[in-house]
Amino acid sequence: MHSILLQAGPEGGGLSSMLMFGMVLLVMYFFFFRPQMKKQKEEGRFQDDLSKGMRVVTNSGIHGKILELQEKQLVIESENSRMRIDRTAVSKELSAQYQPAASEKKPKKEKDKQD
Repeated sequence: MHSILLQAGPEGGGLSSMLMFGMVLLVMYFFFFRPQMKKQKEEGRFQDDLSKGMRVVTNSGIHGKILELQEKQLVIESENSRMRIDRTAVSKELSAQYQPAASEKKPKKEKDKQD
């Protein structure tokens, strides 16, 4: 009977390995899954905010101006041609690059040359 007690000793590694596994899952969530979900939400908001007249670039590098918007597709004009593409194919907006900032629009004052 004494030998049975020695063989059934407590296992100390079970709890620590479970804690370690939990920590690995927590780190994976904060460094991999959470940023990916945030990026997907931002892309969804960007695609919902598309409007007529915006200058955009598609995932394949085509630059164009949005002419028509539909629920899942849009029509862009590029180099005098029109293309119908999915909203998900738009990667970024270029409108800000084509519209200079308000400070740049104002003409610079020239110094009077009356010397």
